[in-house]
Amino acid sequence: MADHFSSRVEFGLKLSERIYPGKRSAPAPAMSRSPEGYLPTAPMCYAVISDPETVDNPDIRSYQPYGHGRCEPPALIPLQLHGVAMEVECCLDTAFVTFTGKWRVHCVRASSSCDCQLAIPMGEQGSLLGVEVDDSGRSYHTELIPLEDEKDKQKVAKAKDGYFLKSQIYTIKILQFKGGSVFSVKIRWSQKILFHDGEFSLNVPFCFPSYVIPVGRKISTREKIYLKVNSGTATEVLCKATSHPLKGLIRQAGKLSLSYEAEVTAWSSTDFSFSYTVSSGDIFGGVLLQSPFLRDYDEREIFCLYLYPGNSHDRKVFKKDVVFIVDISASMKGSPLESTKNALLASLSQLNAQDTFNILAFNGEVFLLSPSMDTATRDSILKASKWIESTFIANGGTNIMLPLTQAINLFRKSTESVPLIFLITDGAVEDEREICNFVKSYVTSGQSVRTPRICTFGIGLYCNHYFLQMLAQIGRGHYDAAHDLDSIDFRMQRLFSTASSVIVADITLDCLEGLDSLELFPTHIPDLSFGSPLIISGRYNGTIPELVKVTGVLADMTNFEVDIKVKREKEMQLSDVFSKRHIDLLTAQAWLLESEELEEKVSKMSIQNKVQSEYTCMEMVLIQRDEGKKAPEPLLLKKAYSTLSLQRLELENAKFFLGGLSLGFGDLKATTENIPPAIKEAKPSEGLLEKAASNCCGRLADTCCCMCFLQSCSLVSDRCTIVCTQLCAALACFELIKCCIEVCDCDCL
Repeated sequence: MADHFSSRVEFGLKLSERIYPGKRSAPAPAMSRSPEGYLPTAPMCYAVISDPETVDNPDIRSYQPYGHGRCEPPALIPLQLHGVAMEVECCLDTAFVTFTGKWRVHCVRASSSCDCQLAIPMGEQGSLLGVEVDDSGRSYHTELIPLEDEKDKQKVAKAKDGYFLKSQIYTIKILQFKGGSVFSVKIRWSQKILFHDGEFSLNVPFCFPSYVIPVGRKISTREKIYLKVNSGTATEVLCKATSHPLKGLIRQAGKLSLSYEAEVTAWSSTDFSFSYTVSSGDIFGGVLLQSPFLRDYDEREIFCLYLYPGNSHDRKVFKKDVVFIVDISASMKGSPLESTKNALLASLSQLNAQDTFNILAFNGEVFLLSPSMDTATRDSILKASKWIESTFIANGGTNIMLPLTQAINLFRKSTESVPLIFLITDGAVEDEREICNFVKSYVTSGQSVRTPRICTFGIGLYCNHYFLQMLAQIGRGHYDAAHDLDSIDFRMQRLFSTASSVIVADITLDCLEGLDSLELFPTHIPDLSFGSPLIISGRYNGTIPELVKVTGVLADMTNFEVDIKVKREKEMQLSDVFSKRHIDLLTAQAWLLESEELEEKVSKMSIQNKVQSEYTCMEMVLIQRDEGKKAPEPLLLKKAYSTLSLQRLELENAKFFLGGLSLGFGDLKATTENIPPAIKEAKPSEGLLEKAASNCCGRLADTCCCMCFLQSCSLVSDRCTIVCTQLCAALACFELIKCCIEVCDCDCL
């Protein structure tokens, strides 16, 4: 899918070279190809060109080569960017990004119009919250509504337009725009702020290619960035590094506001990145309370407890007993299995000499590295590497229950190590609910520290990610996924680093006792590690004291205890910060319990907080305005599924197609048939022009413009012209030209 999109943009850029910008215009910037082709690295708009004849300067008509036929699939010409502004608000471990851009349809003649395609790259674990488009006389915005019936789901499943190029790049096709028109787009999404070595880091796609710089018109090119940080703490926020020259506006305890504004000759050529620390050398935390906002469907109080590991590396980390459970079914063949092997070997190299490990490879059977846990010595790791090379051969089906049961039985009786299970799979199985219930019963009856922490990692879109999230939640572990195959290695290593650096285990909160009602997310409190802050949130009725006691067990098996203060949060909207994770965890519970009541609750939360879910649809609402007249009622594009997809609408003889891609609950059929994850990506068409660009005459017309042809004819002698005319007449008499047309499949003669 990504390569297909990139080739369409490349062809669109070639078409745009034919546009005459004007005599006094500055030369167009050089078009350099990025390592990932022409994929968007910032929010972008493209003109969707089906008819190459419409490609022209809307201000100055120019001689253009005859463009016969149609582009199939349509070419994409990046539009010129006339203004950009971005606001970023960081709250705890979540960032809310509001991007506003203004584009001009510079590549379509004024008498014509074209559809436009919006591409939205988002950062880590990005979630699209809304899109607004404002054109002269028209505006569009998105709204969430409940998903009504099975027919709507089937329509969404057949969507073709509005899709993810990669896991964090979403595209939407919007209504026709006239050549030369200028329109603005406002996009809002949320993304996760990463944490590593006591430092928070944020990266927002903000790198614009050179070919979106306006050419041919003198306009103001001003870019703006406004950044606000609210850590929720009472300690100072320290800026560590930034990609753009930010100027300080407000600096308070736990808060920071910065801005950047400049008149530029070229748009930003690097992503916006910002890293900061919340000053403290030791473990610290706090509790935030907030009353529900007006008309909140849940009238209970909101609370959040955060615990940061600090930046002191002197604190001892728990020893580890690690078991890797790796899927080697036939669908893992090729890139998925190779990347998994590389990540597994890198994770083994991070183990200390006192740690132990084992590996189980599974398909329909289970292959065990060793009958017992091996100490992580150099020799044992070398032995494991050779075993991996000989055993990791993609073949067979998928059976998760058998290797998971064997892995749990491998752990010895020692109480000084934290047992960790890492499950890696790309498929779905029929007994997923039975697996969750089995683990839940084991966790309930097992010892505290010696109860295995289960971390799960999903590859592709055929596995049930809600099953993997629920399994990790029950097992007090961590969950991550790689929807793009090229991110498997990096994300697996990051998951292992986070889960294997436990500094406080078996955490309990005394404030939870005695409350009238409590809903906790996650339901089982995980351990605190160096790789990630611990954040617990939920709803409650009752009274929480001014000081909350947090207890646990340290790596030296001594007791950990800290009192943290409680405060009322007034500026940060906690329901917005936690809505995405609450919806995901409740969806996993609704799947496990097969509860319609929980599904309805998720739907209400989704609509209230404008966060997509598995049980809601999104509408694109069109409002047509006429000056001097009363604004008409909104006109709805048909329903779309949770990931902001569009439905087909007929307006002024133009059609807009339903599109979108939901996460879903796995694909048992694809798993049974061992379909590799990458096969789900659509394959590009063989050619970009249905007729004109797929034959000799079309290629000649595309490369030779009318002015070039006239200049060439001026150099030809009169005798040569007469001979060519007589030859064409003779071929016409013998109907040889018709034969040429049939052979070339061309109608340009």
